Amino acid sequence: MGRGLVNRLLRLCAVIAALTLPGVTNAEDGYDLWLRYAPLAEDRAADTAAALGPVLVVSAPTPTIAAARRELERGLAGMLGGHRATGPGIVLGRARDLEGDAAREAAPLDGLPPGAYRIARLADGRVLIAGNDDNGVLYGAFAFLRHLGSGEGVSAIGGTSAPVYPLRMIDHWDNPGGPVERGYAGRSIFDWWHLPDHLDPRMIDYARAEASIGINGVVVNNVNAKAYLLEPRYIAKLARLADAWRPYGIRVYLSARFSAPMEIGGTGTADPLDPRVRAWWKAKADQIYAAIPDFGGFLVKANSEGQPGPQDYGRTHADGANMMAAALGNRGVVLWRAFVYSAEDSTDRAMQAYNEFVPLGGKFADNVILQVKNGPIDFQPREPFHPMFGAMPHTKLMLEGQITKEYLGFATHLAFLAPLWKEVLSVDTGRGGPVAQTIAGMAGVANTGSDRNWSGSHFDQANWYALGRLAWDPSMSSEQIAREWAAQTFSRDPAFLAEVVPMMLGSRQAVVDYMTPMGLAHQMGTGHHYGPAPWVCDLARPEWNPCYYSRADVQGIGFDRTATGSNALAQYAPSVASRWRDPKAIDEDYLLWFHHLPWDFRTRSGRALWPELVHRYDRGVAAVDAMAAKWSTLAPYVDGQRFEDTAEFLAIQQREARWWRDASVAYWQSLNHLPLPLGAAPPAHSLEWYQALRFPDAPGG
Repeated sequence: MGRGLVNRLLRLCAVIAALTLPGVTNAEDGYDLWLRYAPLAEDRAADTAAALGPVLVVSAPTPTIAAARRELERGLAGMLGGHRATGPGIVLGRARDLEGDAAREAAPLDGLPPGAYRIARLADGRVLIAGNDDNGVLYGAFAFLRHLGSGEGVSAIGGTSAPVYPLRMIDHWDNPGGPVERGYAGRSIFDWWHLPDHLDPRMIDYARAEASIGINGVVVNNVNAKAYLLEPRYIAKLARLADAWRPYGIRVYLSARFSAPMEIGGTGTADPLDPRVRAWWKAKADQIYAAIPDFGGFLVKANSEGQPGPQDYGRTHADGANMMAAALGNRGVVLWRAFVYSAEDSTDRAMQAYNEFVPLGGKFADNVILQVKNGPIDFQPREPFHPMFGAMPHTKLMLEGQITKEYLGFATHLAFLAPLWKEVLSVDTGRGGPVAQTIAGMAGVANTGSDRNWSGSHFDQANWYALGRLAWDPSMSSEQIAREWAAQTFSRDPAFLAEVVPMMLGSRQAVVDYMTPMGLAHQMGTGHHYGPAPWVCDLARPEWNPCYYSRADVQGIGFDRTATGSNALAQYAPSVASRWRDPKAIDEDYLLWFHHLPWDFRTRSGRALWPELVHRYDRGVAAVDAMAAKWSTLAPYVDGQRFEDTAEFLAIQQREARWWRDASVAYWQSLNHLPLPLGAAPPAHSLEWYQALRFPDAPGG
């Protein structure tokens, strides 16, 4: 009997068993995300109702505080089920508006950054939810519901929390007509055609979701920006969004095309030192702020992948960024992307951003922030941290992560990305501490779309959630984030969490193993980045070719980035470079990123490099099989629709993990002419079969 049929029979039996259990909903579509506010167990609901009570708002009912109250009442109504809260009540408000015992309990908020909140029990038994500003009140309300929704009792909920970073952002790569670049969840959620006259109610649910995880800024359009988005008709559309999101603490930002003054302003040039260009940007910023007083600022992709920029005029990135920053003044910020690479630059692609930006350290205006990808290439399943982190102490940097899984199996592969971001945030740069201490904020490239479940797959919601939680507090563990999300999204049952949380925590490593083990990178198909294509070597730009990154031949495999190769290793602090210089000492997850090694190089497992590679591919495939088998036992805890959706996607992942393993192994064998290790299964098809596959309709282009 085939594996697929066995899996389907197991799922059917599990679903039938689940339908006989109380408390499991027949179907949900995922629209409510982690804000489902599912009813508590009967005894817990009764106890919670007795401990709570009506919400007393002690501050003026601003739109934000009104939103906080609505959310509390909505969440409690859902979780308490048919129980009516009869306890002492909930006090909700700004710290400065409190008196007596409540004021004393809120005192720890004094001096904390904007958005901080405190939850405490007052002497009379009431629950206090206080913020040091309106947004803090809103975040506190969401936090209280998060604790309840994760299964905590009222008496256990308390403490003070403040955001570590002032900028906690989501970047959309949405195009005005509806397509989403690298989006795998349908079309754009932004209905620009009907704005400003009509606001889709989904925009409010989107804002609720962002606020619930502490996001306070949203870039609404693709970094490959269109100049016409700066025209008055689009400013009016953006203003309608800004008005709708303001009560949820969200400022709108816009990706701006650097050549806009020339394209829509008639300046004839976009030279950042030209007075006409500087005047145009100043007038444009004034026009935007007249419509949106709290406009966040511009995100700019310049001189990368063919986009216009200051280098077109012999100017530097600092010249371009500072010109736009001067136009904004102290009203907003310029987020200048450090993702650059050029067809005319023969330097190792991993080195180009460092080479262009680090010499400009200290030359950027105070309201310029360089937005730096987590690694030096491009959102790969695993990369070493970007060498710019820690190397520019006099310039503000923020970390850019990709929530949408362009290189990790799109929306169908289960890959929880908190461990990826934690690897980066926690690593010591050798220049002033861990990455988390060298940045001013975090931005995540969105995975949201028009699909009812927002993210294409139910588990991809967890990555949106994780980015927000880490941007609020980068010290959170991946396990804590996974447990919070799973409890609110699926089930609070400890038995369910004991199974699904470890599954999530191991999922990203599984993807690394079956796609790009041991430091390999960028082995994906051309353009769409779907599936394996390590054999591609003939594209116009060297760094577009997977062969560029593997450097595989009959002698060995890997990219030499030591002093005998590109010397990219020299861009890292000496203490870091010394750990990675020796192939026998380096963490083998980065081995082939920094070293070109013979196929018989002896790894720490005792295996030669070739059998170790095959072992890791097989380990990744086995991990996905284990996830699918585990999920098949969890139907009693999950509604039928979301259980089956996830099971079907895991079946896709099982098939595609084998495709990745077999195609990769077949290609490496064609180069090294080595036999498979003893016991390893041969690829299911010939190399030519895999090379002939074409995917002109792959999503996300």
